[in-house]
Amino acid sequence: MSEDEVILERLLLLRDEIAYLKHERDGLRTFREYQDNKRLRKAIERSLQVAVEVCLDIGRRIIALEGFRYPETNQDVFQILREEKIVPEDLLTTLREMARFRNLIVHDYAKIDNARVYGILKKRLGGFGAFAEAIRAYLENYLENE
Repeated sequence: MSEDEVILERLLLLRDEIAYLKHERDGLRTFREYQDNKRLRKAIERSLQVAVEVCLDIGRRIIALEGFRYPETNQDVFQILREEKIVPEDLLTTLREMARFRNLIVHDYAKIDNARVYGILKKRLGGFGAFAEAIRAYLENYLENE
């Protein structure tokens, strides 16, 4: 499987995670409803984690493929993509927040703030779509120049 095929496969996975998260978001009427449903909270947390991991995986693959500098942290993955003009400047803050959120869920899982997760679910899913669009544009340009 070529590198661009791997990236396309990851984009499909990201699309599925976004669709799931939007479905759950649209079905939730209140924060209380979210907070009281432990199974739903865990599913949403995991889906958000997977979505961020997919973005990081795509970023790392592009960095390796292009021979860009090595990222020291997850946030650095997105910084490098910005430096190389793969993602737009106005998306960088959101992407860095995604990386910090991923670290929280993975490493500080005992401190997860339900209100924060709910806020991301209700108001911040657009960052994933914007990232996917930037990667699609990169792939189109990459394939044209091969």
